[in-house]
Amino acid sequence: MAEKKTAAKTSAKKAVLTQPRLKALYNTELKAKLMKELGLNNINQVPELKKVVVSCGVGKKREDKKFTETVELTIAKITGQAPTSRLAKKSIATFKIRKGMGAPVGYLTTLRNDKMYEFVDRLINIALPHVRDFHGVSRTAFDKQGNYNLGLKEQTVFPEITFEDAAVLHGLEVTFIIKNGSKEGSYKLLESFGMPFEKEAK
Repeated sequence: MAEKKTAAKTSAKKAVLTQPRLKALYNTELKAKLMKELGLNNINQVPELKKVVVSCGVGKKREDKKFTETVELTIAKITGQAPTSRLAKKSIATFKIRKGMGAPVGYLTTLRNDKMYEFVDRLINIALPHVRDFHGVSRTAFDKQGNYNLGLKEQTVFPEITFEDAAVLHGLEVTFIIKNGSKEGSYKLLESFGMPFEKEAK
């Protein structure tokens, strides 16, 4: 019996060591801490990051092949996944876009599990500190369900982007989809990950 318990503990330790750093931290420390801080009665009520969507709209530049190829390359490089194209869901006269028209109006990829945690770790600890004149990310960009949206003006903050890749600049949207989320709970979750929120105005 003692040998089985030891083997089980060893197996659990190995599982933690092979997990992305942020995922292991959430499972071993942050989940219990958040449960206490939020006054929850059940561990299954704790906010949990379910997926992250990385996207970029191309708008008026949808016919610019160099621009759209750069967007595709950027998303693939920083996420490790090839993005899919999005067609227009509605007509936009300003951009001369018709619903369902052939040229993509944007690109996106959805990250889950290990890739999601690895991306979020790099975003928080490597990319955001490289944003020029950075004073923190918005504290208010949460929707009613507690999902969070973060906009980046340039793709060059990611170390995977080379000098050649940066010849064409574009922004990115990163959306955090959170299970059991609320504005307070999701804020606490992202803050525990190290998300550098801007300081509250006094």
